[in-house]
Amino acid sequence: MAVVALIPHHLRPEAAALAKRLTGELLTGGHTVRVPEADAHATGLGEWAIPASELTRGLDLAVSLGGDGTMLRTVEMVAAAGVPVLGVNVGHLGYLTEVDGPDAQAAVERVLRGDHRVETRMTLAVTFAGVTHHALNEAVVEKTVSGHTVRVAVALNDRPFTTYAADGLIVATPTGSTAYNLSARGPIVSPTHRALVLTPVSAHMLFDRSMVLGADESITLELIDGPPAVLVVDGRQLGELTPGDAVGCRAGDHDVRLVTFGARDFHGILKRKFGLADR
Repeated sequence: MAVVALIPHHLRPEAAALAKRLTGELLTGGHTVRVPEADAHATGLGEWAIPASELTRGLDLAVSLGGDGTMLRTVEMVAAAGVPVLGVNVGHLGYLTEVDGPDAQAAVERVLRGDHRVETRMTLAVTFAGVTHHALNEAVVEKTVSGHTVRVAVALNDRPFTTYAADGLIVATPTGSTAYNLSARGPIVSPTHRALVLTPVSAHMLFDRSMVLGADESITLELIDGPPAVLVVDGRQLGELTPGDAVGCRAGDHDVRLVTFGARDFHGILKRKFGLADR
């Protein structure tokens, strides 16, 4: 019998309802269900609540019920333990989810009987104030004061490169290349590629191009003067930077394991997302 974690979106009633249906089906099949405490109490699943520190112990599968944001939360919880993640889309079209809500039960059953594949994605290790966080999409150092830019000195592989004056700087993984990086006109990178993408946001300088770096390279972002900035990792604000503070970025030590039921049609998702025609 399997141990399955369900991570539902807090603000979507349909995600909570789906989590309850899946819980019933899993328990009937003799499986164990876990729901992180905060998610459990927010969605009426308190009976299956478990502390975050115990979530991955003996865990076989994590099921994300929401959109890409919920997927990012789920990945943060379980990636270091190597637990595969099944993304169920409850809402808008996402890049990361594998199946839609109506197909969730059948998808979970397929995973539990081994009828699936696992696709690995690189992560980003982000070190700030002595703590390392892991991201699937990106780290962003960005301004907090409207009408001002931030000045960020960038070092590549511990060697000074240049100083950017911009609204912010994004360091993205290939998976994250279709998130904030895309909005900032950065390149779209195949998600199974291994690379780091450095993209300035609204650069106030002649050099405003993205750079695609090797996965074995490192990037350091140091705020050098002017107003403070904030560090945002996969949509979560982790702290404020003042001049002299630095953020280190490199490929993470652990890959994310995403459940798929065939070759993931990344190009097809791009076509649907942007309404691209065949000719």
